[in-house]
Amino acid sequence: MSRFFKNKRNPVFLYLVITAGTGLLAFAIKCIFDPVGLVTGGFTGIAILVKALTNFFYQGGIPLWFANLALNIPFFLLAYKIKGKKFIGRTAVATVMLSAWLYVIPELDFVQGDYILASIFGGVLAGTSMGMILWANATTGGTEMVAVLLRCRLKHYSVAQIMQVLDGMIVLAGLYVFGLHPSMYAIVAIFISSKVTDTILEGMKFSKAAYIITEHFQEIAKLVMEELNRGVTGLEAQGMYSGEKKCVLYCVVSKKEIVLLKEIVHQIDENAFVIVGDVREVHGEGFIEHKKS
Repeated sequence: MSRFFKNKRNPVFLYLVITAGTGLLAFAIKCIFDPVGLVTGGFTGIAILVKALTNFFYQGGIPLWFANLALNIPFFLLAYKIKGKKFIGRTAVATVMLSAWLYVIPELDFVQGDYILASIFGGVLAGTSMGMILWANATTGGTEMVAVLLRCRLKHYSVAQIMQVLDGMIVLAGLYVFGLHPSMYAIVAIFISSKVTDTILEGMKFSKAAYIITEHFQEIAKLVMEELNRGVTGLEAQGMYSGEKKCVLYCVVSKKEIVLLKEIVHQIDENAFVIVGDVREVHGEGFIEHKKS
């Protein structure tokens, strides 16, 4: 069992992640966004709109699960014809699972009309679930699938750009149906969701990268390797104003170690030019190490 969980790319494990992620997303849509009319884009956003509009003709409106599935089917068939079976892959499973979860989860209002709670809590849940689904190399179809297909004709635009336009149009439709107040909170939810998704995909182990320009590069490199036990790379460079050849030191350290690194540089060369930047994720010895199972 332990060997199974160590191999995070095990197909069974990935499908478990997709199942959990789609369940969490379905809960956010059905129990948080839908009760207060937050349309956050995607086919699920259209499903919320369809449910609200058809409520005048059919009691309760067309269910979210049915609308999401019905909207996706024609685009999956088109994608299968254009891109082939391999392109669809786990996305088909994730889309069916999302509709299944939307069918199974009961209609409960967890926010009781609180738009702030809905946008924050719903945004965190939606972002977490999308991070899990994307991590498993899948999507829930919807506007991303449409964007990929449209890019076959609109080659000058990226998939992300087309998706932004499509989701923007859906949010504007939500503005027409539900009004300005819910739509403004929907934008907040989208922002929070995207940040949480990025954090999950890019990792939370932030590090610092430092470029050090100094005449005493050998002394500084030696002390960094001895005191911090971190590797240092010397990059050949040339000052464009002076024309002099220089050696620029490049080093990646943890957030805690950056203070000590700057102290080491200042101790040896007070006139050194130091550039410090954020690094989202670092793989390798001393940071995130991948061991063969």
